[in-house]
Amino acid sequence: MRQNMRKVNLATLWHGLMGREGGKGDRIVPPTGFTAQLTLFSAGAMAFLAVFALALALATGRLADRWSSELASSVTVRVSAPAGQQEARVQSVMQILSTTPDAGQPRLLPQDELAELLEPWFGPDMPVDALPVPALIDLPVTGEAFDPEGLRLRLEAEAPGAVLDDHTEWRRPLVSAANRLRMLGIVSLLLIGAASAAMITLAAKAALAANGQVIRVLRLIGARDLTIATAFVRRFTRRAAVGSAVGTLLGMAGIALLPDASAAGGFMTGLGFQGWDWLMPLLIPFIAAAVGYFATRWAALKMLGAVR
Repeated sequence: MRQNMRKVNLATLWHGLMGREGGKGDRIVPPTGFTAQLTLFSAGAMAFLAVFALALALATGRLADRWSSELASSVTVRVSAPAGQQEARVQSVMQILSTTPDAGQPRLLPQDELAELLEPWFGPDMPVDALPVPALIDLPVTGEAFDPEGLRLRLEAEAPGAVLDDHTEWRRPLVSAANRLRMLGIVSLLLIGAASAAMITLAAKAALAANGQVIRVLRLIGARDLTIATAFVRRFTRRAAVGSAVGTLLGMAGIALLPDASAAGGFMTGLGFQGWDWLMPLLIPFIAAAVGYFATRWAALKMLGAVR
């Protein structure tokens, strides 16, 4: 009689913990405690950081494309000649540039623009007219068939003293630096995902250890390890999704407060999201939920398999 009553009580406990409808199977996981707070906090903090890492990766990608396109959209010709021959040499170079295929209308930079270029080094009061400053001609590139090497050789042959600068020396390090920053943002996202998985795994193991007595009782009444693990997976997946959703919203709010690209035009502006990029952070809670699911499942099955 006592043995039968014990089985009835265990069955009652099983149904109360796991739920008859299958939708309450996570009751064996404590809804509160340090594991719940740890999971929520870590998921929220990592999602907050992931938003900024994603913004960095996207913004530096745009920066690399902008620098590359802007510097590749034009070339500069520097013309140096004796004082009495400068004007004639410039006109000769202008004639050559105007007949260059896939090039726009060349423009000779006036003295005031040359003064602005030299101002950071010589100050605003430097008399540019009194200096042997070479003439600078800006030539826009209008087609992909533009041949800078061919134009350079033509200038050397027909206009000695004219030097073509296609901005390659400037463009390559700038684009390389922007691409490295983009890669740094991607690596940061991967590290954030790995750290989130580690934190959730530790929290899941702590919850399993704290519920050791309950797990032993469930095994006595025939519960499988997969069923027990599913209860923990549901609860920790939900916590990871909720925490990351809050962190994502806070991160997006922080990004929205950054200065706009048109506000100052500097390097540190325009690092937020633009256009459809604002939809990309919304994927973070789903990714965090997936990370929480697989991390908790792996930790639960491994720990349950080790403890018999």
